[in-house]
Amino acid sequence: QAQLVESGGGLVQAGGSLRLSCATSGGVRRTGVAGWFRQAPGKEREFVAAILWRDGSTSYRDSVKGRFTISRDNTQKLVFLQMNDLKPEDSAIYYCAAKFGFRLASPDRREYDYWGQGTQVTVSS
Repeated sequence: QAQLVESGGGLVQAGGSLRLSCATSGGVRRTGVAGWFRQAPGKEREFVAAILWRDGSTSYRDSVKGRFTISRDNTQKLVFLQMNDLKPEDSAIYYCAAKFGFRLASPDRREYDYWGQGTQVTVSS
C-alpha cells in the first residue's frame, strides 16, 4: 500500500526552526520526485520544494529560498524539510507528496500521485 506519513510539525516563534520528516512505503518508493506543499486556511495548496530521488536535485518556491532545505535519504526513502527563520506567513498544513517521472521544477500539484495527511506548522509573531 502506497503511503506517505509526515511528522515534525508544531508551534514555533518567528525566527525559529522546525524539521519535517516524511516516511514513504509501497508504490511511493517507485516515484521519481518527492515534494512538500502547504495550505493555509482559505488559500490554495501551494508548492514549497521538491527533490529528485535519484540525484538529490532540488527546486524551491522563491519565498522559501535560503530558509528551507529539502533533503532525502534515498536508502530508506525518507524526505525532510528543514525550515529556518520561520515567519508567521509560513503557517500552514504541510503535505508530503510524490509523483512519477522527473519533472522536478513543475509546481503543479495535479501532477503528484501520492499525498500524506499533512502536519500543522504554526509560527507565532
